[in-house]
Amino acid sequence: MTPRSTSRGRFDVWAPRPQRVRLALGDPAEVVEMVRGTDDWWAPAEPVPDVWDQDIDYGYLLDDDTTPLPDPRSRRQPDGVHGRSRTFRPDAFSWTDRGWTGRQLPGSVIYELHLGTFTPEGTLDAALGRLDHLVSIGVDFVELMPVNAFNGRHNWGYDGVLWGAVHEPYGGPEAYQRLVDGCHAAGLGVIQDVVYNHLGPSGNYLPRFGPYLSSEGANTWGDHLNLDGAGAAEVRRYILDNVRMWLADYHVDALRLDAVHALSDSSPTHLLEEMAVEAAALSAHQRRPLTLIAESDLNDPRLVTPREARGYGLDAQWSDDFHHAVHVALTRETSGYYADFEPLSALAKVCERGFFHDGTYSSFRGRDHGAPIATDVMPTWRLVVCNQNHDQIGNRARGDRLTEVLDDHQLGCAAMLTLAGPFTPMLFMGEEWAASTPFQFFTSHPEPELGRATAEGRIKEFERMGWDPAVVPDPQDPATFERSKLDWDEVGRGRHARLLEAYRRLAHLRRTRPELTDPAFGSVSCAVDEASRSFVMRRGALTMAVNFGDAPATLPVDAAAGLLFTTGDGVDLEDGVLSLPPHAGALVAPA
Repeated sequence: MTPRSTSRGRFDVWAPRPQRVRLALGDPAEVVEMVRGTDDWWAPAEPVPDVWDQDIDYGYLLDDDTTPLPDPRSRRQPDGVHGRSRTFRPDAFSWTDRGWTGRQLPGSVIYELHLGTFTPEGTLDAALGRLDHLVSIGVDFVELMPVNAFNGRHNWGYDGVLWGAVHEPYGGPEAYQRLVDGCHAAGLGVIQDVVYNHLGPSGNYLPRFGPYLSSEGANTWGDHLNLDGAGAAEVRRYILDNVRMWLADYHVDALRLDAVHALSDSSPTHLLEEMAVEAAALSAHQRRPLTLIAESDLNDPRLVTPREARGYGLDAQWSDDFHHAVHVALTRETSGYYADFEPLSALAKVCERGFFHDGTYSSFRGRDHGAPIATDVMPTWRLVVCNQNHDQIGNRARGDRLTEVLDDHQLGCAAMLTLAGPFTPMLFMGEEWAASTPFQFFTSHPEPELGRATAEGRIKEFERMGWDPAVVPDPQDPATFERSKLDWDEVGRGRHARLLEAYRRLAHLRRTRPELTDPAFGSVSCAVDEASRSFVMRRGALTMAVNFGDAPATLPVDAAAGLLFTTGDGVDLEDGVLSLPPHAGALVAPA
């Protein structure tokens, strides 16, 4: 296990690579020599002023540098990732959530949002004004896409380089504390999306200080972190201290761990298991649930298997297979990685067994993929599922939502399958009212060459999916960002209002029907008719029926059953026969 960091001075810095380190403190900057310890941590050679209650800018001069570099553990970057850091005292905030006991993931609904496009203002404080809306649709957790500092003004957040600093245009660290405090006051937990598998392309000065990067090179998105080479103990501690920062200093309830399959770690104890140990210890101390959710492309149950059973001990993981099966069933799109999910039996398998690819051949990957879930012991809530998310919308050529291609019945079916299905549902901002705005991939790299490389890389990514590169918007065009902002004026109009009411109805059913939060895989059974494209899922006494076909369908149900939910007009139940128009669905229960 990686040892916990000992108490350090405010301006101490780990820097094994430079031969000389100086602290540039204040404005005008006073330059203070630093001395190296035997552990390669540097400390000021003379006492520095007590700055705990002041906003003071500072940075480090390495070797013969004349321009200070930001603190690798910076909490504020008021002038961007290339500027000096600014002191910030996290315990100065007046929290009002002392009675907050947290939220358990089982039975909960997650709502993913991007701060820059969730509101017109694109700030943490503006998001506070929309919490009542989230409560009204039964949300339990707000999941924020990454907020750490990156170069430029707007970005998805996955190009971050200073993991401890909250992006200043969003409002900075104190505004972040205000949002978390406000969420807790509204009964909402907060999940923070964090990225530990790579560093962004601009403003990454960590290699100047020490061996933060792996010698094995980069993954798809950026440079690998050094998790198992020389100096890796301090790099791992750097990451684990960041985990503790979000959970302790910012009162966050859960972390979504980005693309854990890209973590290259051959250590005896994997970094993910160390994270689980840290979170569990902190949870016991704070007496509230602290949850770790992995995004993984591996379909590997070991991630969420308890440590006692030799797993990594994470709490949950995303399941893309559910998304793919629902998407194909509704849209008939079978290009790229959707190809294997064409039969409705794929959706049935996902609902009954968690993964579709559980050791089966993946035509997209050209090999067998995944491993089976022990459905007799693993609860269904450990899989987080969605019918839309930032990846599955934003990584399409045009960033188009399901709203563009599905009718109201089909959108209702997508909502029903997600919210009334067996797993932990996650909504993506605006889906609950069929938002017409796209969510496109946008960047604001100040470096022209980086902007060009990003745009060219996007086009190349879409080749395997068969999408037309001519329709891919320029990520660097400010209009791409502006188009992606939600239009809140839509909420009360037409189809938007109708779908919003459907989401509220489904949220009510989740809260009042225990069958919809039953965590046992054994309580789920599905039947499909490929010819008529009808799908039936039974969850205890409840029956979910969906007609994915283009012709009306009739299905026998319990003669004493009644309708709990329908996706719109035309659904009828009489004498034990459920009549569904094309693309429609219903939830049925004994009267």
